[in-house]
Amino acid sequence: MVITGERVKAARKLLGWSLEALANKVRMSEIDIARFEAGKLGMSSTVTGLIRNALETAGVEFTDGGEPGVKLRKPE
Repeated sequence: MVITGERVKAARKLLGWSLEALANKVRMSEIDIARFEAGKLGMSSTVTGLIRNALETAGVEFTDGGEPGVKLRKPE
């Protein structure tokens, strides 16, 4: 599954996280995350994996149906 900057931004917004909050979770600069979200910076699969893991651990689910997107997971 491809994790795009647009999907990362949507996931972050669903969680109510600032750029700073996500940057702290994945130990990256806010500037790099902002540039990735804007499509101005590519990330390795290792880095996008770290970002994805942080967001999924917090309760986001990345979807790959007819229209890829993000949603909050339902509580179990």
